[in-house]
Amino acid sequence: MTKRCVCYYRVSTRYQERSGLGLAAQHKTVKDYLNGNGYEIVGEYTEVESGGRDGRPELTKAIRDCEQKGARLIVSRLDRLSCDLHFITQLQRSAVQFTVAKMPDANELTIHLLATIAQHERKLISQRTKDALQAAKARGVKLGNPKLLRGEQIGVTDPRAARQARTAKADDYARKMSSVI
Repeated sequence: MTKRCVCYYRVSTRYQERSGLGLAAQHKTVKDYLNGNGYEIVGEYTEVESGGRDGRPELTKAIRDCEQKGARLIVSRLDRLSCDLHFITQLQRSAVQFTVAKMPDANELTIHLLATIAQHERKLISQRTKDALQAAKARGVKLGNPKLLRGEQIGVTDPRAARQARTAKADDYARKMSSVI
């Protein structure tokens, strides 16, 4: 009997998306895992978003797809799914089963421990970034978008319009998520 799966791929930046290397590596890892394991891919989702962000629409769609089709979620590495222990724990408790292709035999305890480590590492990276920015600022480096600092047009220049656009996007996302929640 063929098992169903939904594959989810994620990179953190547009630069990583353009290079294609991170996504290609994830696709290969998942393909290698699926080869010979009797899975039928019933959905694939790719996202360019930080793993630290909760609002990832493609991941939400992938999880919903798994629930509706009785499929298993497949990711290449645990950090592609999330670096948030709470999120991983919630997913473990949900009806959605998932497999990390690089660690297909990992049990609930292993996943929980690795998620804890990933969350801690994310905090360390954040602190190192803040420290580096503070050090740069102390040296007199002007922080911010270089195009804005030079006064170049890069789209919306009115901060109020930008805030309204972000608010509208967040409201739209909240409406979509209400059915899932």
